[in-house]
Amino acid sequence: MAKNKLNKNWLHDHINDPYVKLAQKEGYRARAVYKLKEIDESEKLIKPGQIIIDLGSTPGSWSQYARNKLAGKAGGGIDGLIVGLDMLPMEPIADVHFIQGDFREQRVLRQLEVLLEGRKVDLVLSDMAPNLSGIATADAARMEHIIDLAVEFAQQHMKPSGALLVKCFNGQGYSQIVEKFKQEFKVVSSKKPKASKDKSSEIFLLGKILRNSV
Repeated sequence: MAKNKLNKNWLHDHINDPYVKLAQKEGYRARAVYKLKEIDESEKLIKPGQIIIDLGSTPGSWSQYARNKLAGKAGGGIDGLIVGLDMLPMEPIADVHFIQGDFREQRVLRQLEVLLEGRKVDLVLSDMAPNLSGIATADAARMEHIIDLAVEFAQQHMKPSGALLVKCFNGQGYSQIVEKFKQEFKVVSSKKPKASKDKSSEIFLLGKILRNSV
């Protein structure tokens, strides 16, 4: 019974969530888009001409937002390149390349290299999060591992002047993650957008300018 009540409460909150309503109205696939939008508007992350990688892109709202920011090229299309990567399938988005698979696998990296044509990336976005178990130490370790993967990806594929935005949880292990970011990036800031729910420990870390790129 308790689970049913929880599900009903979640459904009620979800249906009445202003960001869910706004996403439906504006044609975005998830309310998460407004987290990126707020961070982008304050940090001016997304600009025409950029190469942008969206790690853990499904269902695609962040890729949709990036695509809208790069749109307006004469004759249609976008000024730049957007590649979404996810282990789950994603419905196609105009002008967005999607590669399904684990970005640590050679097969996926080869497909990415074909699209990049030897170029380095301007911006890496990661809204990835692990399946949470409710065990704080285990969840913290999983989150840290996912962020490590995103940082490693940025080191290998990003321009030294680029930026990495990752989802994080402000709880156990958070200070260590921030310290790691400071070791890898010259400029580090944390962001708690309004679209992140108050009761959520979700926070976003932004690293700019790599200290050491491969």
